[in-house]
Amino acid sequence: MPAILEPPKNVAPTRDRQPTFVHRIAVNVARLVVFVAIAVSLSGGWYLAKRGFGRQWRYRVVEELHKRGVEASIGRLTLDPFRGLVAKNVRIFDYKNREKTLARISEVSLDINYAALIHHEPFLNALDVQNAQITLPLKDAEGTINGAQFNDLRAHVYFPPEQIYVSQAEGVFCGVRISATGQLIKRANYQPSSPVSEEEWQKGLAILERIVKELQKFSFSAAPPSLQIKFSGDVAEIENARVEATLSGDRLQRGNYEMRGLSATAEWSDQHLNITHCEWNDGSGSFAGRADWSRQGNRVNFQMRSSLDLKIFLDAFDLGGPLADITFYSPPVVEISGSANLGHSLLRPEIIGHAIVASFAYKRVPFSDLAADFSWDGERALLRDVRLGHQTGQLRADLFDGPNDFRLNIDSTISPGAMRAFVPFDLAEFLGEWEWQRSPTIHLTIRGKDHNPENWRGDGIITLDRTRFHGVGMNGGSMKIHFADGAISCQDFHVLRDEGTGAGNFTYDFKRHEVRVSNIKSFLDPAEAIFWIDPKVWQTIVPYKFRHPPTVTANGIYQFRGGKNTHLEITVDGANGIDYDFLGKTLPFDRVAARLLFTDDRLQIVDLRGALLSGTVRGNADISLARNDPHYRANVSVSAIDFPHLTDLYYNYQTAHGQLSGTYDFTGLGSDARTMRGRGKVEVTNGNVFAIPIFGPLSGILNHIVPGSGYSIAHKASTSFTISEGIIHIDDFDAAGTFFSMLGHGDIHFLDDKLDFNLRLNMKGPGLLLAPVYKLFEYTGEGSLKKPDWHPKRF
Repeated sequence: MPAILEPPKNVAPTRDRQPTFVHRIAVNVARLVVFVAIAVSLSGGWYLAKRGFGRQWRYRVVEELHKRGVEASIGRLTLDPFRGLVAKNVRIFDYKNREKTLARISEVSLDINYAALIHHEPFLNALDVQNAQITLPLKDAEGTINGAQFNDLRAHVYFPPEQIYVSQAEGVFCGVRISATGQLIKRANYQPSSPVSEEEWQKGLAILERIVKELQKFSFSAAPPSLQIKFSGDVAEIENARVEATLSGDRLQRGNYEMRGLSATAEWSDQHLNITHCEWNDGSGSFAGRADWSRQGNRVNFQMRSSLDLKIFLDAFDLGGPLADITFYSPPVVEISGSANLGHSLLRPEIIGHAIVASFAYKRVPFSDLAADFSWDGERALLRDVRLGHQTGQLRADLFDGPNDFRLNIDSTISPGAMRAFVPFDLAEFLGEWEWQRSPTIHLTIRGKDHNPENWRGDGIITLDRTRFHGVGMNGGSMKIHFADGAISCQDFHVLRDEGTGAGNFTYDFKRHEVRVSNIKSFLDPAEAIFWIDPKVWQTIVPYKFRHPPTVTANGIYQFRGGKNTHLEITVDGANGIDYDFLGKTLPFDRVAARLLFTDDRLQIVDLRGALLSGTVRGNADISLARNDPHYRANVSVSAIDFPHLTDLYYNYQTAHGQLSGTYDFTGLGSDARTMRGRGKVEVTNGNVFAIPIFGPLSGILNHIVPGSGYSIAHKASTSFTISEGIIHIDDFDAAGTFFSMLGHGDIHFLDDKLDFNLRLNMKGPGLLLAPVYKLFEYTGEGSLKKPDWHPKRF
């Protein structure tokens, strides 16, 4: 049977328990030491993480970087429990010139061999960058450029003996994801090449600044573009490094222009840049190009072909100024090859190319089928075999523009009105005054010292078809053109119209704003042809209605736009007669000749001669052509005018006899007869005074007094008169017949159809018996001119 109770244990004596107490004290002390060590370590770690290592440590790291081929400065050197040593606020300098900062890096992790560090041996194994930022030292007039930095930079750089190896570096710069890999040799006996001059350094910075500004204007709706870089070389001769770059992008937006499928590759080797290809497309076409540049010669060669939407593309790059007035209905196809020396202060590329545009508009004027070969060397430009189509015809041209040498040859059947948009304002204004119903044929050879039309000289031939100038048409014509001193001279021109022809010479001077005419002889309608000189003169010429075109000659100068030197002399010989409106009636001249002199705002008609109603007319006139000043002055003398025809014309009275002679000097304002003022003298011989309607009723009165005297013909009647405000005032009317004489005075209101006239009858022959009662034969005429009321003045 097992025991129910265990036997009691023996208890050790008190002296045997003393070692256990010492052990416990030792353990506590150890724990305290560990705690203090941990506390010191944590405190030291916290201090190193927050405050960093001292200057001596930073100096040792900078010196190590220098030995590895990296010239830098460190703002703070801290300790991270997970990443180790971390250098913050790092500045990278040009290895050849420490004064030139290449970049600023927010922080870099250092892979350190601590054993080598303690033994003062090379201790830097690698650099590691995670999510850092690199800021480039680019500044413009307003300070640092926004966005000139790498974001999200990740890189791992190893330092094998005498090498710098970048296994992978990538980041985002101005929206472009850039990745780089490669290695550089850093020999122990490294000797740097000569440093870059300050001028070259600033030039490089300026190029980089421009690149940054241009990249900042892009946006990327799809994935960001990618730039991959591979490099190798020697730190001692970094300019001779070999670099390969590949750029690709899906969709790149700049302003209103979108680039699609961007692809480019480039290589830098032996100080020679070779862009093997650069391609992209847009909604209209594509671009393909290549280029190369040598640093030694500083010369670039390039080739390109484009069918892009050129206007939107250039507008997006702020280069669309020259094409501002052009609208392309189809993309232009342009091929260019050339070279340029970038060392000159003034860029003068040498290019040669070809351009084709199927359809476009310039200043809203549509054109088609433009094609041209061109070249330019920075000073001289050549356009060869230019072909331009328009709905009215085609133009072919060759142009050369060089220093003090301008040449232009044109053969055209295009309506000149369509070319107004291409020429200077004055010439465009002149062409705008033509209406080309059918296009003329133009051949021009122009020479000058530059492309300013005022300096052009040249010759040509123009053959006109149906056209209109100043609204007046011509059936056709031809002329020789000569350009000189800012003027166009038309020599030996011939104009054909239905009624006749015209020929002569004229010069249209844009510089002096004048037209010079010489040896013009015309058989055209003056009222129509005068429009070709100045439409404003038409109102002065139109009252003269030639039955057939007269013979007209013209010589002199006519100025426009306020010129004060107009002196144009025109002679007119109308052998077939002319009709002229005077006081509401048309006077039929059988023939007329005169000399017209146009001067500043003035027309003088000199030595006017004509045949009128079997008599003759002579006269002169001075007519104002000034705006708002229509005054005129004239004098007329008539001799042996057929009195019956005159009374029939003005009074519808056909039984009169005799002849009219007289003179009249008068002034007036335009066509307003009431403003006419003048004085004159009239004499009628062998005429029936009573045929004049206002004196007709007196015939019956005289017949009652002395039978038969009312039908007596006045052998002579005369009077002087004045005219003012539509009133003919007479003081000394005197008519003599066989049995009587009449003396009278009064007013004839010829515009208002009123009469206020006093007349006294003196009898002759049998009438002498009535001498004592002469005063009883004084009469007053009143009422209308056609039906006057004559009654005795005294009873």
